[in-house]
Amino acid sequence: MSAAAAPVAIIMGSRSDWPTMKGAADMLDALGVAWEARVVSAHRTPLRMVEFARGARDAGVRVIIAGAGGAAHLPGMTAALTDLPVLGVPVESKALKGMDSLLSIVQMPAGVPVATLAIGEPGARNAGLLAAQILALSDEALARRLSAWREAQTASVANTVSDD
Repeated sequence: MSAAAAPVAIIMGSRSDWPTMKGAADMLDALGVAWEARVVSAHRTPLRMVEFARGARDAGVRVIIAGAGGAAHLPGMTAALTDLPVLGVPVESKALKGMDSLLSIVQMPAGVPVATLAIGEPGARNAGLLAAQILALSDEALARRLSAWREAQTASVANTVSDD
């Protein structure tokens, strides 16, 4: 990780998780927040995971979004190795439709928090939004962009059920 890393790191256990995790990147792009994505598997590349998690803060990362499917250890193991906020996104699995991922991420022991979002792309999009909200606590320009985004979202909802 470079010395000028983006404030949000999006990590996932495999490339196959990207179609889901891209939702976080899309939301961050919409809000003008820089991000970096990488594959960091808790099971297949454990040393890469340790190196990433232990070096994230020094590299400039402020929030980590970690997506994982199946056993879903990546968010929790990352949270165990850093004091940065970790947002866990359960990636839908074939066997149990993401319930295994959800339960693996949400059932963290006391003292090792992972903010757990919904299964799949809605969770990834909300993780991007939540990361931006965390960063906006100390970034007034981002806070204004978030406010404008929320206002536009509200304005896009129709008042009636007809097109008239």
